[in-house]
Amino acid sequence: MNTGSDEPGEVAVAADETGTDGVRGEQERALGSRAPEFVKARRLLHVSWQVGIFIIGLAVVVAGIIMLPLPGPGWVVIFGGMAIWATEFVWAQLVLRWTKRKVTEAAQRALDPKVRRRNIILTSIGLVIVAVLVGVYVWKFGIVMPWKIKDQ
Repeated sequence: MNTGSDEPGEVAVAADETGTDGVRGEQERALGSRAPEFVKARRLLHVSWQVGIFIIGLAVVVAGIIMLPLPGPGWVVIFGGMAIWATEFVWAQLVLRWTKRKVTEAAQRALDPKVRRRNIILTSIGLVIVAVLVGVYVWKFGIVMPWKIKDQ
């Protein structure tokens, strides 16, 4: 899958990421470890480095998962942890590339005038429905502040 070499500064191109005409739209870095050369040169040091990166990335991802139901930027932190893992692990680099591609495609679809018009119409209809429901509730029960509700 990696058609480039492992030399720093070289670019790898995956066959499935080329356009329909076979031309790359943007350049991407080679897959693989981005550890310093002196770390890569020593097997034990490199394995220790990868274990450290994995633990740090895991801590960040777990913090993001905890933030999903709690206040905080859960998904941003999870993708930050994935980015930490992507400095060492090819699988994380591939996941981030796939995610970036899907987000870019979704953004392009959202910019389509027909899709924007549909989204605006659906949002407007949803707001009208919510306004009608709130109006019916207020008409039926009135507006009573919570501190003025008497025990029944």
